[in-house]
Amino acid sequence: MRPYRSMAALLCAVAVLLLGGCGTRVDGGGPGAAATDTGPIPWTTFGPSGVTGARLGADQRTLSLDAQVPSGPRPCVRGLKAAVTDTVAEHVWVQITFESPSGDRRSGCTGESTATARVRLPQPLGARDLIVDNDTTFTADGARPPALRRCGRLGCHPPATGCTTASYEQALIAVDAPEHAYRDAEHCDGRWLVLDFSWRTGPACGDDTKDSACTSRLGDRYFFRAERSGWQPVFESAAGGCEAVQRREPAFPTALCAGLAPLSSAQHPSYPPPSAADSSSPTATAR
Repeated sequence: MRPYRSMAALLCAVAVLLLGGCGTRVDGGGPGAAATDTGPIPWTTFGPSGVTGARLGADQRTLSLDAQVPSGPRPCVRGLKAAVTDTVAEHVWVQITFESPSGDRRSGCTGESTATARVRLPQPLGARDLIVDNDTTFTADGARPPALRRCGRLGCHPPATGCTTASYEQALIAVDAPEHAYRDAEHCDGRWLVLDFSWRTGPACGDDTKDSACTSRLGDRYFFRAERSGWQPVFESAAGGCEAVQRREPAFPTALCAGLAPLSSAQHPSYPPPSAADSSSPTATAR
């Protein structure tokens, strides 16, 4: 029996050595867990998520730009800079860039803060508009120095509110009309506006008008009041006449709504919820 005991002792010794060489595994990452090498966190070039302000120095050439950049418990931004990329008679383009590890959430750079980038223009800004990162525009026109005025969706010089094509386009933007909507009718007195508009639905059919799917469309009607900032929507309704809008806005002039016909149910369907007695799919009905 002694040879077998010697062999068993030898096997036990080998097992102990093997276990000692591999370390001790502790599930759940608690004390004693082996470290995992996940590699360094890379720094990558980014642009800001937004540019919230711009200021022009007394020399009319030094720009200070407030940019939204990543932030966290450790350094999240380095190499923040602004550079002029192009200049023409009407505009100056500037791009802001920086490096950040925020593309990897291990960096902890999951918040945002404001940082200021500065750049010196090759010549005074003058009457030119400033375009930052291709999507944010500022102008000195109408601004309170040293700040520049941020331009809105209608540009730096929106059209005056009135019974004009440009003003009607502003009204469509105010109600977030579909991109390819077109105006069907306008009733305007300079202070109040009724705007009917519609947009195509279905497949892109070109000039094919024989297939009903190619000529289908939806529509809407909004009532507006003129404000300093432009046409402001006050009511939306497919109903004809004045009753619905004057219930909401008694001052709306009868002359602009008395002759309104209801919108076609094909253009302006509604989908009421099913009643308790009928759980079937609802049928589109006119509002």
